[in-house]
Amino acid sequence: MTVEEFRKAMAEVDYIPAGSELHLAFHAFSQEALKLTAELNGSYHAPEEVRELMSRLTASDIDESFGLFPPFHTDCGKNIRIGKRVFINAGCQFQDQGGITIGDDVLIGPQTIMVTLNHDPDPDKRGGMFAKPVVIGDKAWLGARVTVCPGVTIGEGAIVGAGAVVTKDVAPRTVVAGVPAKVIKQI
Repeated sequence: MTVEEFRKAMAEVDYIPAGSELHLAFHAFSQEALKLTAELNGSYHAPEEVRELMSRLTASDIDESFGLFPPFHTDCGKNIRIGKRVFINAGCQFQDQGGITIGDDVLIGPQTIMVTLNHDPDPDKRGGMFAKPVVIGDKAWLGARVTVCPGVTIGEGAIVGAGAVVTKDVAPRTVVAGVPAKVIKQI
């Protein structure tokens, strides 16, 4: 399965049965992601080298304005879209099979986790997965150790406080914090 076929299939499905062609594609892409993240995280790289490795990892062009402090982890990589002037701090983990889109001018704090998959709750089908994309709007800021759950959209200019677990959409220009994240104020 090509990267484009994979992205198209993930955009069209909600459920991935265990052992299906799509599920097996996850595993093939994960092996490449493990290799590339080991290279990225294994030693110092100049910013242009980091961008080149992220371009290979995501199979897309990464803008020269992008910044990343390794380590960075993903279990697929091929369904991440990154805008311009994005900064990702150290220790972030992206589970991107369901799709992660990061807008322009986004700041992502250290040890942020973005998740796009949930396993089937039926114990007899537990290997199957439900996929829902995560979208981070332009100019959003995610504090340290934020967790973004499947299907969540964080609106333009929103702020997510450190340690928050975001289980529902965040409106533009809204500050949320807590577990689960709740609205603190509008900005």
